[in-house]
Amino acid sequence: MKAHIVLLPGDGIGPDVIASAVRVLERIGARFNHTFNFTSKAFGGVALHQKLPPLPDDTLAAARSADAVLLGAAGDPAFDHLPPAQRPEGGLLRLRTELGVFANLRPARSWPGLEEAGPLKPSVLAGTDLVVVRELLGGLYYGTPRGVRETNGAVVNTMIYTTPEVERVAHAAFRLAQKRRKHVTSVDKANVLEVSQLWRRVVTDVAKSYPDVTLSHQLVDSCAMKLALAPASFDVVLTENMFGDILSDEAGAVCGSLGLLPSASLGPGPGLFEPVHGSAPDIAGQGKANPVGAIASAAMLLTDGLGLHEEAAVITRAIERALASGLRTADIMPPAGGTAAARDKARLVSTTEFTDAIVGGLAG
Repeated sequence: MKAHIVLLPGDGIGPDVIASAVRVLERIGARFNHTFNFTSKAFGGVALHQKLPPLPDDTLAAARSADAVLLGAAGDPAFDHLPPAQRPEGGLLRLRTELGVFANLRPARSWPGLEEAGPLKPSVLAGTDLVVVRELLGGLYYGTPRGVRETNGAVVNTMIYTTPEVERVAHAAFRLAQKRRKHVTSVDKANVLEVSQLWRRVVTDVAKSYPDVTLSHQLVDSCAMKLALAPASFDVVLTENMFGDILSDEAGAVCGSLGLLPSASLGPGPGLFEPVHGSAPDIAGQGKANPVGAIASAAMLLTDGLGLHEEAAVITRAIERALASGLRTADIMPPAGGTAAARDKARLVSTTEFTDAIVGGLAG
């Protein structure tokens, strides 16, 4: 295969982890005789520092023409004073819209060897393997009217969904569940919000087309509690934009660190693949970033973007071996209260050292 992948390293630790992901993709390409051509473009705060908009026109054009887009992070506190659309995050929201990526898949799992990395007892975390399917182009993040009303200084955001928007992401969730454990938990706030009442009705209707998948509905506050008490009980979690943003971050914390979580944003055109974590400017360039989220996002790029399932599985196994060997970045080091065995096995390494181990595990 020959594929053109556009890189948007972005801000903070974005360049650090994207460099790791590219090394992994290059090694996989060499092993399986694929040619991956990479083009790096300015995006987010990096573009703003160059006196460009957060999503420059040539960056958008490159993304549209790519086979897949791999993004590092968006966010720079130097631009927090700007209106939302002009910040790095505004560039990300526009990129999602322009690419039409309406379904955001965020897997969260308990990696072998990291049973003590999170706040839960290992017995509670054991067996956790879920995917949050987040609707990505609607809800509060995009609804209008929004902003400050000049008449009285009030600020307004609008949550709005249409039936077709809910239908298309629901179909994506049910199709995914058919390949997994065949259970969809649809999360809403239907006891309070009319938007959520529409969401529940539409998801229930879509479920009729998937008789092999079990559907359950759960209120968002109840779901948040259950994620902390019984995360292994979830398979596919389907929800709207803001709820999905919050719940997937909680799932990452439950499993040990946001640095572990990948994501795939899918639509009719090229997919957008990015780690869930933020830009973490306080550790940028220091070799402290966890590359797993970006490398696992590269694996999702291979499966969901290019249809290369065997190659992605090789990456996943290499990550598992690196973690099982005890290699750790600072965010996943065993807590002080953990077992002596876990502390003795863990070895703190840099971003590059961690990546070296994963790349080394990709040999045929």
